[in-house]
Amino acid sequence: MNRDRMAELIRRMLIEIGEDPEREGLRKTPDRVARAYEFLTSGYRESVEDVINEAVFESHANNMIICRDVEVYSLCEHHMLPFFGKCHIGYIARKKVLGLSKLARIVDHHARRLQIQERLTAQVARSVMDTTKAEGVGIVMECRHLCMMMRGVEKQNSVMTTSSVLGSFHDDAPTRNEFLTLIGRTT
Repeated sequence: MNRDRMAELIRRMLIEIGEDPEREGLRKTPDRVARAYEFLTSGYRESVEDVINEAVFESHANNMIICRDVEVYSLCEHHMLPFFGKCHIGYIARKKVLGLSKLARIVDHHARRLQIQERLTAQVARSVMDTTKAEGVGIVMECRHLCMMMRGVEKQNSVMTTSSVLGSFHDDAPTRNEFLTLIGRTT
């Protein structure tokens, strides 16, 4: 991303909406916004392998591993407004487990790009499955979308829930139900 070019685009946008980019409060805004978008879209410039950084470990565990309430922040690809919420991740290891922080980093990696929640949920599930070669993976994501809250229908209390289940979480109802129970969802 060319930060200078992005800052110039933001400056031109300020003019277009009727603002003066030279007024005191806005002089540094184009650069600040360019830096923010550089961070918020960093998922385009890294790979899952970079994020995991070899933190996949041999393990004899074959039990369900769950990480709940992972914060997620992303930008809606339709309006470029934020959506945010929680991601619950579960997987049944075969012979490999991920370092705990890597689960959150996988979420961040996919969230730091223009997204829709449905695709984001599926990408996180696929990355965990492919990285660990797990028996099964379950992801539940609950987010609030500012495009739904600030504009259009203006429903401030709406929450969108998506799930992606792979392997045994998809094929075996008791496994899926155990996951949903452990993350605080009833079946």
